Amino acid sequence: MKKVLGVALGVLTAIGGFVDMGDLVANAATGARFDMNLAWVVIVGVFGIIVYAEMSGRVAALCGRPVFDLVRERLGARFGMANMLASFFINFLTLTAEIAGVALAISLASSVNYFFIIPVVAVLVWLVCWRMPFQLMERVFGLLGLCLLVFAVAVWKIGPDWNTLFSATAHPHVPGSENVFTYAYFGIALFGAAMTPYEVFFFSSGAVEDGWTKKDLGENKINVLIGFPLGAALSLAIMACAHLVLAPRHIIVEQLSQVALPVASAVGRLGLAIVLIGIFAATFGAALETSLSAGYVVAQYLGWPWGKRGSPREATRFHVVVLMSIAAAALFGLTGVDPVKVTEYSIVLSAAALPLTYFPILVIANDPRYMGPDHTNGRFLNAIATVYLVILVVVAIATIPLMIITKGGS
Repeated sequence: MKKVLGVALGVLTAIGGFVDMGDLVANAATGARFDMNLAWVVIVGVFGIIVYAEMSGRVAALCGRPVFDLVRERLGARFGMANMLASFFINFLTLTAEIAGVALAISLASSVNYFFIIPVVAVLVWLVCWRMPFQLMERVFGLLGLCLLVFAVAVWKIGPDWNTLFSATAHPHVPGSENVFTYAYFGIALFGAAMTPYEVFFFSSGAVEDGWTKKDLGENKINVLIGFPLGAALSLAIMACAHLVLAPRHIIVEQLSQVALPVASAVGRLGLAIVLIGIFAATFGAALETSLSAGYVVAQYLGWPWGKRGSPREATRFHVVVLMSIAAAALFGLTGVDPVKVTEYSIVLSAAALPLTYFPILVIANDPRYMGPDHTNGRFLNAIATVYLVILVVVAIATIPLMIITKGGS
């Protein structure tokens, strides 16, 4: 039973990373606008995050230290500083959108203006980060996030022609109403969402929080091989729902409420209630991840005590960073900024910063001084990781020009 519950770390990371506020809207918007022609990006992204998350979990288990804690030591203070600043900025944008996303989910169920709910959500996120034990937190919100499986039920209830659906997924092309630049831009957005840096910060730090050691390497593999593919499957189900229900009606997804329309149409009120619980859990889980990741990034770089393993008094500065990040994100959300746009920009910008996160992981996972002679990467894994690193560099180079050319995908 302990091993089964241990998978919750991977589930929470997958739900919060693959299916958070931005992904809910981005996958639905992509399905409505491009049909299933960008589904392949989600598949490529999930293999990439599996490779790098496995390495980061292995590093954490063998060293007893998360990846970011080792970046400064192995690659120097300047590289670590650049990594920290870029990661913290992108993480802050994501945290803003997640808090607003939780408020929007509650607003959909209560009809209360989400601006009034944002401060309440911020307080709840802080209380959970401050008081709830790490393992309980990951299990509660990770498992509640599985309510999003109702999207898969909705696809089944709609009863599509499965051969046509799989054929559309397997034979992607640029739709006639789009151009190659918008196609590439949305592809980068989906790829950045699949390999968001905070996933790795949270996953490796969570492994240390859970006390992983060498004997937990098997659990590490189970987590990444179950949790992340589950997140990708949910993303594809959301995309398919939008393709089947919204695209034929020429509905463009611009709000969180539109994401739930296919489920409400196919499953009814019960399905709508379940999907709202799932959206709340996924966005709240992502808010917890990004809140803690803000503290992880700063505290680990500066060498402060960090984490939820001890009392808040033992890691005061870490908890102060978490609190201030939540407060700042809530205030930013209250300015009226569009949370959907904030998240879309955060995942696109994260794509530009991906090499800063994943290059150090590859370096450390090949260093026997940290990993020992028997647990460094093998040739096959290194070949795959290197191919993905090249892809990440190409994506990083292309991101900003595509954002300018397409005016943010519009």
